[in-house]
Amino acid sequence: MARPQPPPWVHAAVLLCLLGLGGAIEIPMDPSIQNELSQPPTITKQSVKDHIVDPRDNILIECEAKGNPAPSFHWTRNSRFFNVAKDPRVSMRRRSGTLVIDFRSGGRPEEYEGEYQCFARNKFGTALSNRIRLQVSKSPLWPKENLDPVVVQEGAPLTLQCNPPPGLPSPVIFWMSSSMEPITQDKRVSQGHNGDLYFSNVMVQDMQTDYSCNARFHFTHTIQQKNPFTLKVLTNHPYNDSSLRNHPDMYSARGVAERTPSFMYPQGTSSSQMVLRGMDLLLECIASGVPTPDIAWYKKGGDLPSDKAKFENFNKALRITSVSEEDSGEYFCLASNKMGSIRHTISVRVKAAPYWLDEPKNLILAPGEDGRLVCRANGNPKPTVQWMVNGEPLQSAPPNPNREVAGDTIIFRDTQISSRAVYQCNTSNEHGYLLANAFVSVLDVPPRMMSPRNQLIRVILYNRTRLDCPFFGSPIPTLRWFKNGQGSNLDGGNYHVYENGSLEIKMIRKEDQGIYTCVATNILGKAENQVRLEVKDPTRIFRMPEDQVVKRGTTVQLECRVKHDPSLKLTVSWLKDDQPLYIGNRMKKEDDSLTIFGVAERDQGSYTCVASTELDQDRAKAYLTVLADQTTPTNRLAALPKGRPDRPRDLELTDLAERSVRLTWIPGDDNNSPITDYVVQFEEDQFQPGVWHDHSKFPGSVNSAVLQLSPYVNYQFRVIAVNEVGSSHPSLPSERYRTSGAPPESNPSDVKGEGTRKNNMEITWTPMNATSAFGPNLRYIVKWRRRETRETWNNATVWGSRYVVGQTPVYVPYEIRVQAENDFGKGPEPDTVIGYSGEDLPSAPRRFRVRQPNLQTINLEWDHPEHPNGILTGYSLRYVPFNGTKLGKQMVENFSPNQTKFTVQRADPVSRYRFTLSARTQVGSGEAVTEESPASPNEATPTAAPPTLPPTTVGATGAVSSTDATATAAATEATTVPIIPTVAPTTIATTVATTTTTTAAATMESPPTTGTKTHESALPPSSPLTPLLTRPSAPDEQSIWNVTVLPNSKWANITWKHNFGPGTDFVVEYIDSNHTKKTVPVKAQAQPIQLTDLYPGMTYTLRVYSRDNEGISSTIITFMTSTAYTNNQADIATQGWFIGLMCAIALLVLILLIVCFIKRSRGGKYPVREKKDVPLGPEDPKEEDGSFDYSDEDNKPLQGSQTSLDGTIKQQESDDSLVDYGEGGEGQFNEDGSFIGQYTVKKDKEETEGNESSEATSPVNAIYSLA
Repeated sequence: MARPQPPPWVHAAVLLCLLGLGGAIEIPMDPSIQNELSQPPTITKQSVKDHIVDPRDNILIECEAKGNPAPSFHWTRNSRFFNVAKDPRVSMRRRSGTLVIDFRSGGRPEEYEGEYQCFARNKFGTALSNRIRLQVSKSPLWPKENLDPVVVQEGAPLTLQCNPPPGLPSPVIFWMSSSMEPITQDKRVSQGHNGDLYFSNVMVQDMQTDYSCNARFHFTHTIQQKNPFTLKVLTNHPYNDSSLRNHPDMYSARGVAERTPSFMYPQGTSSSQMVLRGMDLLLECIASGVPTPDIAWYKKGGDLPSDKAKFENFNKALRITSVSEEDSGEYFCLASNKMGSIRHTISVRVKAAPYWLDEPKNLILAPGEDGRLVCRANGNPKPTVQWMVNGEPLQSAPPNPNREVAGDTIIFRDTQISSRAVYQCNTSNEHGYLLANAFVSVLDVPPRMMSPRNQLIRVILYNRTRLDCPFFGSPIPTLRWFKNGQGSNLDGGNYHVYENGSLEIKMIRKEDQGIYTCVATNILGKAENQVRLEVKDPTRIFRMPEDQVVKRGTTVQLECRVKHDPSLKLTVSWLKDDQPLYIGNRMKKEDDSLTIFGVAERDQGSYTCVASTELDQDRAKAYLTVLADQTTPTNRLAALPKGRPDRPRDLELTDLAERSVRLTWIPGDDNNSPITDYVVQFEEDQFQPGVWHDHSKFPGSVNSAVLQLSPYVNYQFRVIAVNEVGSSHPSLPSERYRTSGAPPESNPSDVKGEGTRKNNMEITWTPMNATSAFGPNLRYIVKWRRRETRETWNNATVWGSRYVVGQTPVYVPYEIRVQAENDFGKGPEPDTVIGYSGEDLPSAPRRFRVRQPNLQTINLEWDHPEHPNGILTGYSLRYVPFNGTKLGKQMVENFSPNQTKFTVQRADPVSRYRFTLSARTQVGSGEAVTEESPASPNEATPTAAPPTLPPTTVGATGAVSSTDATATAAATEATTVPIIPTVAPTTIATTVATTTTTTAAATMESPPTTGTKTHESALPPSSPLTPLLTRPSAPDEQSIWNVTVLPNSKWANITWKHNFGPGTDFVVEYIDSNHTKKTVPVKAQAQPIQLTDLYPGMTYTLRVYSRDNEGISSTIITFMTSTAYTNNQADIATQGWFIGLMCAIALLVLILLIVCFIKRSRGGKYPVREKKDVPLGPEDPKEEDGSFDYSDEDNKPLQGSQTSLDGTIKQQESDDSLVDYGEGGEGQFNEDGSFIGQYTVKKDKEETEGNESSEATSPVNAIYSLA
C-alpha cells in the first residue's frame, strides 16, 4: 500500500497514547495542549555530583527544568540558602537555574567550594537536583629536596619512590631522565600503580642515566618534575655491553648470585582489596629476584573472566573492567623463576553504591484513580530509602489521607486535584546516593482528537492498510470504530484494533470502501473523527513486450498495454538493461508501445516497461536480439534464447474457509521454455517469521489451486514457476490469512533423555513448527519417572525444547513422555520413551591378573567393573617396561567393552612390565588398577658365575641379605661386593655404593648421591627385621630416599628421608601377594610409621610418595614378613641318604687332611702378614681395618689358597656361625698365623612349602676350616 506519510505530530500522539495506557504519560508538545495543561517541575539538566573546575575559568553550575507554569529556581550551599542577589560575582541565567560565578573582576575560586543543590518550583511542586560538590582543581608544586645518590649492589632489588604532591584530580605519573628521555620499562624495570619505579634486580647498566618522577595535572596542563635520582651500582665486573648481549646468561656472566623471588609490592603473603560495583578492579604484584621473575595470575575456585580481564605492565597488573558481585573472591599472583616461586593472595570484596532496580517515574492520573510510585534500589551494604515531597521530608509534610507509604512504595488511592506534588526518593549507603524526582499530576481532560479531520486514505485492492486516529484525554479514553456511521464496533475478522487506537484492515475489498468513524470516550465527554477510505484498482500490464530477434537496420516495436484505475494518473517509462532508457531521435515512446527505428547492434539487450501510479506500479520485460547477417532463421523459437520464467503475479486469496483457501495467480512469461510446475510456498509470522516453506506443487497448466491449511497459522503465500532452464524469482507475497485455532493433533518428535552430568538427565525433543502448533502459547508437558518403580509421574510445563531433571542417581532408566498443549487444549497421549540419567566414571576393573607362562609372552585377564556407572565404551591399558630405575617407552592399548583378555609379546625378555588398566564410559576413564609382571627366577642373580652356583643377592646398599626365617638382627659390618655380569644387568645397582650398617635398624645418613641407581622391586624377599634401604638418583630435585623397612610376622616399621619443606604430607602404599592395595596417609614429621595387620610369610611391595604430587615417589621396595614357627619338619638325621652322605664327607675330609699335612711338611705356607706389625703395601688388597678385599678383579684366588675341583673358589654358607644372621664373616687365623678364613657370603634361600631351614654342612667349608 502506498499512501502519504503522516505528519510528525501523529507519531508523537501515538506514542502519547501508548504511554497513557501504561499509567504514566508525557504531556504532548502540541502548543494548544501545553498552554492548557498544568505540569509540576521536572529537572532536565544538571552538573555532575563531583564538579571539579579549572581555577582560571569562570565557574558554571548547571540546573535546568521544565514545567507549566515555568518554574523558578533557588540554590542552597552547604544545606543553607544561597542568596545569589547578594554576591556581585554570582548570577543566574535567564529562564534557567544555571549559576555563573565570574572572576574577571577578581576573587578566589576556592572561596566558593562547597555542596550546592538546585530547587525548581512552581505552584504544583518542587523538584531537586543532585547535591553537587564543587571543588577547584589543584596542582601543587613538588617540595624541594636534595637527593643523595642511591648506592645499591648489582642484582639487588630497588624501589625509587615518587610521592607526588596531592592534586585534584590526581596527577598522571611517568618517569623520565633529567634530559627528558623516557625510562625504558620491561618486566625487570617498571612503574607501579602508585607511581614508584621498581627494579626487580639492578644491573650495572642502570646507572647510565638518572631517574626523575614527573606529575602531569589535567586541568592546568602543567608537568611538575621531581629532582632526579642518581644510581651507583656496586659490581665486581666492569660493564661491557657486547659481552652481555652475546652471553646467554647475563647474570652468571656478571657474577650475580641467583635468588628466589620475593614480593616488593604488596608485602607479605596475603592482602585484601575493596572495589565498587561497576568500577575497574586493578590488582598488582611486583616481585624481585634473579633472574627476573615471571608473574602469572589465577583465581581460586574458578577462571579469570576472559571477557573482562586483561593484563598490564608486563603481566604485573590484572585489570578487571566493570566488576560485579561474582568477581569477588580470592585471586593470587605467582612469581617464579628457575630458583623457585612464591605467591601472594589478594582477597577481593565487591561493594556497591546504590543502583536502580525500579526508578520512580512521573505519574499522571485522572481524579479518583489509583496509582503508585516505586523506588527500588540495591547496593552493598543494602541502601536505605528516604521519601521527600517538594524537597521536604515526608514525615514533616502535611498529612494526606489518600497517600500511604509502604517502604519503597507510595500508594495513592482516589487521587484528587490537591494531590499534585513532586516526590523525591533518596536512597543511600556509605558508598554513595541516588536522588530521583517523580511528580504526581492529576488531570481531568475531556477527549480530544489530535489529527486533521476528514482525512482521505486511498488504497489498492487486496492490499493491507491501517487507519490512524490519535487522541488524548484524562482519564484515558476508550476508542471504538464504526463504518458509514452505523453498525457495531469494528474488531475481529478482517479488522484489528491496536492499543493505540489504529484500525488495521488485513485485506482490502471493494466493499471496504466508505467512511470510518473513530470515537474516543471518557467520563468527561467524547470526541470523534472521520476517515474516508477509497479502494482503487491495481495497475496491470495486460499485453507485455515480447522477446524479438530482428535484423540490423530494421524497425522494431515493443508493446506495453496497461490497465489501471482511471482516477489515478498513469506514467509509463522504459528501462534498458535495468537502467533508465534515453529516448533518442531513433526512438518513439507512446502510451502503449516503444518503437526503435534503424536497429543497431548496440540496441540489443533487455527492455523493461514500468507502469506506475501514485499508489502502485507494474513491470514487464522483453529481450531484443539483433542479428548481424541478413539471414533470418527459419525456426525463430529455436534461435531464441531460453531462460527461466518470469515470476507469477497478482496473487489473490478467495474461498476463505476454516482449513482451506483458494490461491489464484497470473503466470509470468515462460521465456521460450514452457512452464512445467508451480511451487507454492508459505511463511508464518509467529515461530519463524521471514522463513519460507514449501507447501505444495502443481502442474504448469494451472493457475489456481485449493490449499489445505493448519489451524492457527497466519499464512502468507508466494508462487515460483519452474521450466527446464530453472526456477523463476518468487512472486510478490499474497495478503495474510489466519486460520482459527484447535488443540494439537500431534506431539513433538525425537524425544530423548540423556545425562549431561552424573546427577541429571536432560530431556530434549524437536519442537513443533507453526503448522502443527494449532493454537497460541504452544507449550510442552514433560513427564518422567523411574522405570519399573511405578512411582507417580513428575511433570513440568516447558516452553522451550529441553528440560533438565536434577538430583538423579547415576545412570538409571527413566520413562519419559512429552505432550503438546496450547490454549485450545492438549494433544493426544504421548508415547513413552526410555531415557537414562547421566553417566559417571566407572570403578576399576576387577581381578586384574598378570601371568607369565614363558619369557616371550605375558597374559593379562580381568573382569568387568563392579560399578560401570554407564555404558562401557572400552578399556585403556597403559604399560611400560622397566629395568631397575630405567623406564622404557610407554605403550597404550584400547580395547572394546567386551574384551577381557590380552597377550603382550615381550620385546625384551629381561625387563619387567608395569600395567595400568582402566575402564571407560562416555564420561571418561575411571579408576585404574596397576599390576606388574612377575620377576624372572634369575632376575635376582647379579653375578657372572654359572647358574649352578648359589646366587649372591645384592641389596639396595650393597650389603648381603639373608632369608633365614629364624635369624635375628645383629651388629655386623656390611661390605660392598662389586659384580661384573656377563650380560647387561637388569635388576642390580649400576653403581653400588659402600655403606656401613651398625645395627639392623640403621639407615643412611648421607644425602642422595648422583650415580647411585637401584631398583628394589627386583630384590628377593628380605629376612625378618632386616632393613631395606633405598636411594634416589636425583640429588638436586625433590625426592624421597632411604626407605627403611623393618618387618616382623604381622607388622613392619617404615622410615624414610626426603628433602621436602616442613609440613609436607606423604602416603605409604603397599600391595600384598594377592594384589590387594592399601594406602596409609602420613602427616608431616610422623615417622616412623607402623604397618599393622600384615600376614606372616607374605611378600609385599611398598613405596612412599608425596600426597601433593604422586609423581614424586620413592622406588618400589619388596619385603617379606617372617613365618610363624613350626616343628613339623622332618628329622633328616635319621634318613639313610644323609648318613651315607656324612660318611662320604668324612672320608673326603680325611684325604684332604693328609694332603694338607704333606704339603705343610714340605714348607708351603700361606703368606700372612700381621695386622699391627707389617705395613700395607700397594699390592696388598687388605683394607686398613684388617679386612680383605674380595673384589678379585682378575678372577684369581688369593695367594696360597686352595681351589675347588672346578678351579673356582666356592662360597657356601655356614650353618653354625653368625655369618648367616649378619652380613659377612671375618677371616679366621690358625695358631701359626696362616689364614683359613671362609670365603662365604649369605646364601639366598627359596621359600619352600615344607619350610625346611637346615641343610648339610658344605664340604668345601670344612676343607677350608681344616686347612
